[in-house]
Amino acid sequence: MTETTAITVNGTNGGSYPVLVGRGLLSGVGEQLGDTVKKVLIVHTSTLGARAVALRESLLDRYQVLIAEVPDAEAAKRVEVAAFCWQVMGQADFSRTDAVIGFGGGAVTDLAGFVAATWLRGVKLVQVPTSVLGMVDAAVGGKNGINTAEGKNLVGTFYAPAAVVCDLDTLDDLPRNEILAGFAEIVKAGFIQVPEILDIIEADVAVATDPTTPEFRRVVELAIGMKARIVGEDFTEAGLREILNYGHTLGHAVEHAERYGWRHGAAVAVGMMFAAELARLTGRLSDAAVDRHRSILSSLTLPTEYPVGRWNTLLATMQRDKKTRSGMLRFIVLDDIGKPTVLEGPDTSLLFAAYQEIGS
Repeated sequence: MTETTAITVNGTNGGSYPVLVGRGLLSGVGEQLGDTVKKVLIVHTSTLGARAVALRESLLDRYQVLIAEVPDAEAAKRVEVAAFCWQVMGQADFSRTDAVIGFGGGAVTDLAGFVAATWLRGVKLVQVPTSVLGMVDAAVGGKNGINTAEGKNLVGTFYAPAAVVCDLDTLDDLPRNEILAGFAEIVKAGFIQVPEILDIIEADVAVATDPTTPEFRRVVELAIGMKARIVGEDFTEAGLREILNYGHTLGHAVEHAERYGWRHGAAVAVGMMFAAELARLTGRLSDAAVDRHRSILSSLTLPTEYPVGRWNTLLATMQRDKKTRSGMLRFIVLDDIGKPTVLEGPDTSLLFAAYQEIGS
């Protein structure tokens, strides 16, 4: 086992919890569950079947452990899947002293968090993300939810886990495109608050995106640390936490338009490019900063364009987005790299002009 980094998230539900980063950490998941738990539900996808069984076996000497296999990616984030998990827990007589483990990518940890938060109004939750996206974003911060026909994450809760265990060993056999898609959230952290991340990626993108390198671990820990600081100050997204939505307003609309066939990171990359062009058109962001967005995202083979003819569909979806307030669209934009701000109620003609800049 390599040295473990512990990043503390403060201020959640009156307490705090650790985000552990390292290798060989799966064997220690039981330590995060504690001694009061009797029953555990592991929520996972079929692609992690063998690892989920191994995780279950490592816990059987201390707990009664059940497994719930759910669909991959956004297909897991449906109320029918949550109901399946509730059914498993109900039939096993799960009580408030029992626990849920989210074992998988960001969609699975979102679902597991929602299930844990709503069963008996809250049971213990330990998140074990197995994707880059899950480690740096979805599993950290206590936001979880499911999708509806009207949009993404419109139903959910704020519910803090007891711990997040990021075992880098689980990334070693991930497909290259999955790792790169997850880097959209790492890049987002660089744009809004931690420019060092951008410097590391620009120095050598191949090294930065290789899970075996110190540079990869560095950018992962920087992104987690950034989110931990922000969440610690604003758990329920009443203010500061809103900056984490950089690229997400249009990004969520793209995901909806693609019926969740796109990876979250790919959609957010398009959303960040749109936000950068919007900031440039309002005189906030320089041409060089916008070009830096396009260069970094392209180096990660992430998309920076979307069909011009889809604008009306995207606009309608954004107007239903949970970030809209009193019918007024809100976008996180940049005054400069590392200086996010809110642009509220921009005229639709301005939005369309920005969108034309990324249109294909």
